[in-house]
Amino acid sequence: MSKGLVVLAYSGGLDTSCILVWLKEQGYDVIAFLANIGQEEDFEAAQKKAVNLGAKKVFIEDLRSEFVEDFIWPAVQANAVYEDRYLLGTAVARPCIGRRQVEIARKEGAQFVSHGATGKGNDQIRFELTCYALYPEVKIIAPWRIPEFYNRFQGRKDLMEYAQKRGIPVPVTPKAPWSMDANLMHISYESGILENPKSHGPADLYLMTKNPEDAPNTPDVLEIEFGNGVPLKVTNIKESQCKDSPLEIFLYLNEIGGKHGVGRIDIVENRSIGMKSRGIYETPGGTILLKAHLDIETFTMDKEVRRIKQGLSIKFSEFIYNGFWYSPECDFVRHCIAKSQENVQGKVQLSVFKGQVYILGRESPKSLYNEELVSMDVQGDYDPCDASGFIRISAVRLREHHRLQGLSHNK
Repeated sequence: MSKGLVVLAYSGGLDTSCILVWLKEQGYDVIAFLANIGQEEDFEAAQKKAVNLGAKKVFIEDLRSEFVEDFIWPAVQANAVYEDRYLLGTAVARPCIGRRQVEIARKEGAQFVSHGATGKGNDQIRFELTCYALYPEVKIIAPWRIPEFYNRFQGRKDLMEYAQKRGIPVPVTPKAPWSMDANLMHISYESGILENPKSHGPADLYLMTKNPEDAPNTPDVLEIEFGNGVPLKVTNIKESQCKDSPLEIFLYLNEIGGKHGVGRIDIVENRSIGMKSRGIYETPGGTILLKAHLDIETFTMDKEVRRIKQGLSIKFSEFIYNGFWYSPECDFVRHCIAKSQENVQGKVQLSVFKGQVYILGRESPKSLYNEELVSMDVQGDYDPCDASGFIRISAVRLREHHRLQGLSHNK
């Protein structure tokens, strides 16, 4: 008799293929769910493989458009960056995948969900917090946290032997000496030879971006139009190409950024569970949008509103990284950030060239830039004498601080 129905987040790779068969051996019926979020994958072959391994059903879900509109665009509005450098390409994808996994579980009456995330990483937290938030009664099977599983499979060699004995197709090409996670926002690389933080990332590691040294010798000049803080249209000025749907915009920016080697970073970051990890990331389109959005936002947003919004952006980035997308605090911050974006509209022109993004100019009907007021050649509606009082008031605190500190030092 079956122990119950499990929806497995399935990739078609060695780990989740072994997990699918292992779950069946434990007495579960398994539904395989594979999310298309822009990764290079033979989805038809993965579907056939899951069926052959005994999956009761297989769902191949194209989530690319909702990934961009529901998850990447809020991150763009927020200028979401974790620890000043990481644009959250993996982290922001997990609530998108988890949401659909839960929808399938509810629809199919599954009591369990399962995934192949390791017991040391962030993804176990991101997937499971999403599932518990959206399906509170669900039970989660995390094989890499079950002693019977992780003691049996202590490395890739054990998985390969298990696969061969169970008739699971194994990769015919040698595995790269690092792990990789890809979606349409980025590719991340970690583990293996990259665990030594001193070792350089090999030149052949990068799949999404060219080496900037090998990039074209002429820049691409783009104009990105924003409304409510999200891109509405991108135009290549020299080539007269235009994209105006969210998915097309992001894919095109990836193409241009990748061609010019934009968006490579090599960092050590703080994982949710308390350890540091080294990761290499490629985020070409996201990097272009971050630069452009920062520019149009500063151009159109009040100084004090932006100061508050910057603090909210840091919190939002931490919520995403730590798996709290569906928490009430993240929902609140997301709405505040969306409110701040109501006047963030206009056009930014920029140049993409050999690993860099250069802002060239901007325009907006909501601009707070007053050319006459700021001009050194025109007096405008400003009396320079007012600055004297402003400076004296601002100096009161400084003068008193140093006067009293000076007295204490003399005693």
